[in-house]
Amino acid sequence: MIITKENIDDLNAVLNIQIEKNDYEGKVESVLKDYRKKANIKGFRPGMVPIGLIRKMYGKAVKVEEINKTISENIHKYLYDEKIEILGDPLPKTDEIDNIDFDAQDEFKFSFDLGLAPVFELPLSKKNKVDQYEIVIDDKMKNDYISNYTRRYGDFINAEVSEEKDILKGRLESLDEKNEVRAEGTLVEDTSLAIDIIKDEEIKKSFTGKKIDETIDFNIRKAYPDNNEIAGLLRIDKDQVEKIQDNFRFTIKEISRFQPAEIGPDLFNKIYGEDVVKTEDDFNKKIEEEIRASLSRESNYKLMHDVKDLAIDKTEMKFPEEFLKKWLLKVTDKATPEQIDKDFDSFRKDLKWQLIKNKVAKDNNIKITEEELQKEAENITRFQFSQYGLYYATDEQISNYAKETLKREDDAKRIADKILDNKVIEILKEIVKIEVKSVTAEEFNKLFE
Repeated sequence: MIITKENIDDLNAVLNIQIEKNDYEGKVESVLKDYRKKANIKGFRPGMVPIGLIRKMYGKAVKVEEINKTISENIHKYLYDEKIEILGDPLPKTDEIDNIDFDAQDEFKFSFDLGLAPVFELPLSKKNKVDQYEIVIDDKMKNDYISNYTRRYGDFINAEVSEEKDILKGRLESLDEKNEVRAEGTLVEDTSLAIDIIKDEEIKKSFTGKKIDETIDFNIRKAYPDNNEIAGLLRIDKDQVEKIQDNFRFTIKEISRFQPAEIGPDLFNKIYGEDVVKTEDDFNKKIEEEIRASLSRESNYKLMHDVKDLAIDKTEMKFPEEFLKKWLLKVTDKATPEQIDKDFDSFRKDLKWQLIKNKVAKDNNIKITEEELQKEAENITRFQFSQYGLYYATDEQISNYAKETLKREDDAKRIADKILDNKVIEILKEIVKIEVKSVTAEEFNKLFE
């Protein structure tokens, strides 16, 4: 096999391949013999089918497959040996393939278009400044955190007099023109409604300050303009709502009120586990720790993106765009040229970062160890558990869950990419100038607008 590269320009090349019979013939014969051993053809005992018949039935398909395999393996080896970095995959020239006669030919010539990775330098230095935002903790944050916990672990209690945020359970009956219950009208026993989602303010007020067994007459369409809400309240299909008359009577049978959990040992134990936090003072300190950790994650997230964007913006890089668009059209399922054009800027930015990341990793000999993968998987697991309030999960449980995560190839790759991103950005942070800037939460949120 002969492989030669013809450079078109700095970003495009053509790979020419000449393949002869002896490059693939042995593999073809080996596959056909294996087919013969396994073939189950009527009229022949297993393993006794004539090789000529096997060759007639499968010869061409096996020949094409083995030629493709041989070409693919040798292209990969050639690019590796010659240290040629490409973008995407080699694209075969389809007009040449269409003119090939695999039945008659034994020698073949193929050509592949290559998109070459650009040569570039990273221009960052201490002249490039990036702000790291330190978000100030205020009383509102603390109160919101505490409120979230008290609501998460709160419960419903029975109340005697209804208020705007209550949920009422009772009987719902349709009324006639005289405001009397229809004898054969709509009747729903034991339905529930939330006062605060009633749309009409007058009707909403009429439901507050009421006691058990009191009634409220109201216009159901004013209270609930959405047919879905009426259907849910009356327990009917949406297409039946049009037949419903406007006026209904609701008789209260139960008043439920959500009561946030009280701040005390019971709440602390539910959040953090038995006796981990014992006093309100310790609870407040724990809240501050959680807020600080959360704000630090947000600040670091912003810094990482700003450093990454700076590297992308400052690094000049050209791409074989025509080649890349052809390649994307081939490998992207159901894509159209218009969609490829529309999304190409985003693709170019991602590709630019990938090349920068690879260069920094190579120049700095960055490696990712099994221990680092396990630790990062545990960090992700611990964060996920905390989102569900599972603060008391043991180290062993977290470790085992992380190990299961890493067994899934896609998850393991995603975690490895995250570690590589972090390592590369840590190096870039050492190259540029980082300035700490204190901001309020409101000011920080505006940075994402």
